Amino acid sequence: MKYIAICFFLLTPLFGAKYYSKVEPVDIFTIASSVQGEVVFADESKLGKKLDKTPFILIDAKVDVAELKAVTKKIATLEEMIQADKEIVKNLQESLVRKKQNYENIKALSVKSKIQKDTIYFDLIATKNQLLNTKKELANYISQVADLKAKKIRLEKSIHDKTISKEGYVLYELYVKKGDVATPAKPLAKVADTSKAILTLYVDRDVLEGIEKKTVFIDGKKTAYKVSRVIPIADSVNLSKYKVQIVIDAPKIFSKLVKVEIQ
Repeated sequence: MKYIAICFFLLTPLFGAKYYSKVEPVDIFTIASSVQGEVVFADESKLGKKLDKTPFILIDAKVDVAELKAVTKKIATLEEMIQADKEIVKNLQESLVRKKQNYENIKALSVKSKIQKDTIYFDLIATKNQLLNTKKELANYISQVADLKAKKIRLEKSIHDKTISKEGYVLYELYVKKGDVATPAKPLAKVADTSKAILTLYVDRDVLEGIEKKTVFIDGKKTAYKVSRVIPIADSVNLSKYKVQIVIDAPKIFSKLVKVEIQ
């Protein structure tokens, strides 16, 4: 009996741990709306199919498009005014330099009357004030353009976010239809990355040591796969178990239950 028990103890590690897992897409996630607007198109015919560049959900963006056009036009107009003001500032600065020199040259001359000197001085001050006002106007135009460019970016992002596409992913679920109103954080669809598959196992703590180097058997067949990911924190549902994942090649049909052995 002792001999049989010893043999059983020696042979047990050769068989390794056995688990069952569903073959799931490597990633499944929900696309949520980041904008508000009416859904004008939701392509139910794409359900279960791999998506291309063509949008499968469209949210009304007519107001954004019109506003973007107006903002773009206003930016162009303001930029023209900025260029004009820059030229005016340059000319006024040159004029101010000459008027200062002219005033400095005549203010000590006794042949010039006080009225003449005051006229030249007031002209100098008027040019200086005109320069300051033009600089102030220029700064205001520049500030407006900066605000409008920020608004343009927001509008462009809003328009982009109202066109939903996910090339290369399979449309798993569609949560909206034409006429629905999308709001920020509202789920629109669920998509799956089927380029690879993943097996998720929940193992005991004593199995974790060196698990990444062990051989993986699937349905009794030895594979070249290795453990891809180990979560070293006990699972909140499967208490005292640790999540282990193995990335494998994608099958034709997902969600099949397979037997996994790790030796």
